[in-house]
Amino acid sequence: MIRLLSVLSLFAAVTAQTSQPGDAWSRVAALYHQRLAQTGIVGSSLMFVRNGKVAHQAFEGFQDRATGRAVDEETIYHWASITKTFTGIAIMQLRDRGLLSLDDAVVRYVPELREVHNPYGDMSQVTIRHLMTHSAGFRAGTWPWGGDQPWHPFEPTRWAQVAAMMPYTELQFRPGTQYRYSNPGVIFLGRIIELFSGDDYEVYINKNIFMPLGMTRSFFDRAPYHLVAHRSHSYAGGDGGIVEQRFDFDSGITVSNGGLNAPLGDMAKYLAFLIDGNDTILRRGSLDEMFTPQLRAADGEGGSGDDVQAGLSCFIERHGGVELVGHSADQNGFISHLYVHRPSKSGYIVSFNTDVTSKTDPRHATRAVDNDLRDSIIRELLQ
Repeated sequence: MIRLLSVLSLFAAVTAQTSQPGDAWSRVAALYHQRLAQTGIVGSSLMFVRNGKVAHQAFEGFQDRATGRAVDEETIYHWASITKTFTGIAIMQLRDRGLLSLDDAVVRYVPELREVHNPYGDMSQVTIRHLMTHSAGFRAGTWPWGGDQPWHPFEPTRWAQVAAMMPYTELQFRPGTQYRYSNPGVIFLGRIIELFSGDDYEVYINKNIFMPLGMTRSFFDRAPYHLVAHRSHSYAGGDGGIVEQRFDFDSGITVSNGGLNAPLGDMAKYLAFLIDGNDTILRRGSLDEMFTPQLRAADGEGGSGDDVQAGLSCFIERHGGVELVGHSADQNGFISHLYVHRPSKSGYIVSFNTDVTSKTDPRHATRAVDNDLRDSIIRELLQ
């Protein structure tokens, strides 16, 4: 009897140890489903990656509310500003090939920038590094005016439209002295990638990141015909109701800034690369360089937390003493996050297809759900 009790005690102890991670994920998943239901988000997907593989996943709601089509593993989301991390990797690839330096003047490759008004000196002060760290001094939005009518293009469709705005653009601070999130700066990086590669931005990323990672269902802008049915619709609203947004849209010349679309399975492959590295795509040392803080990021765009630093096309955040590297996304009703926790070789990706805001109860907003989910994952899976 004593021997039997000892065996049972040992079995119970082993069972408790092996079930603990599953219990932790169950608590994360329960919070995820509960908060989505409370907030009225139409659909969402979540994947947690550890040691190069998807360890956990969860889905909720609909990719198309009108037809009742449920979210599943094949649902494709728009990843908006997370595209910027791909742009940063492309620039680092070109740097590692010896084609450019991060401290090169941008006007050397984008001469149209000489038309920008710089009250602090010559435009040759602006470097590629400044663009990657949002410290060049450019405004936040692509459009300095307009773009708010249904008949307007979603974004500028041609480089000529961006170039035409140069004489009406002014640097807002001396380059390299402070941080301000800037979408136009990333468009200029995309222009540089096209200059050196001879390929359109989309073709370059497909050849040099998608293909070696096996991201076969990822694309930019409008979906190929065979994937349209899997592309999630998107929604926005709040206290006054939820309204569907533009579907299957074109990000135009801003594609390097926010044109990516992909299912979470493909994004999990990308996340595994960011966690473990892949020398075929980018040297580990160059990836670590991207994750090294460059300057404090203070305006809340791109990252959030107790302390947020801008890296090279990414953000380094601290939440209760836990450091995460990642990027957020927010466009056309989609809100997403990608996070890497380097000490545990893990990370997660999440996308919501509904931007819910609420003046009466800020807790019932997509961003509140996103924050709660992050805190739960840190508490349950990363500590």
